[in-house]
Amino acid sequence: MNEQTEKYCKESLVVRTSRVFPLDTNNHNTLFGGKLMSYIDDVASISAARHSRGETVTASTDSVDFLSPIRPEHSVCLESYVTWVGTSSMEVFVKIIAETLKTGERRLAATSFLTFVALDENGKTKRVPRVIPQSDEEIMLHNTAKQRAEERKNRRKHSQALAQAIGTDQPWS
Repeated sequence: MNEQTEKYCKESLVVRTSRVFPLDTNNHNTLFGGKLMSYIDDVASISAARHSRGETVTASTDSVDFLSPIRPEHSVCLESYVTWVGTSSMEVFVKIIAETLKTGERRLAATSFLTFVALDENGKTKRVPRVIPQSDEEIMLHNTAKQRAEERKNRRKHSQALAQAIGTDQPWS
């Protein structure tokens, strides 16, 4: 098989629209944050797989910023795509738009960045194609990705240090 060495961001684009049902809401009558986070990981994983054309694993959910509530009168539209790559890692951006179904008014409800790692058939990391941004949004996200990658690296170091400092004893012992 002839593997691609570069792909456009739009080649990994995933769009998912869902209705917000009462069972999806919390006591504030807004979409459960955990439900939205599940949607985010789902669409982002498809974007990563489309870009790598292989198995991927979520390495980290780098950020989820809830900007405005999503209510039962809304639909929720998630758009995800790969914005930046390392050797085997991929940064995926997810934009979450709430639409008031009766009026058509749309607003940005949340944003998220996740990192995925591509794996070969033996479960080892594999090289992914570089990504080429085209739209103004893609270019802006691509150009600011190195800073986010550095922040991820620093956060991971802090997480590893924390893991060394905290215990795993059973709390009831």
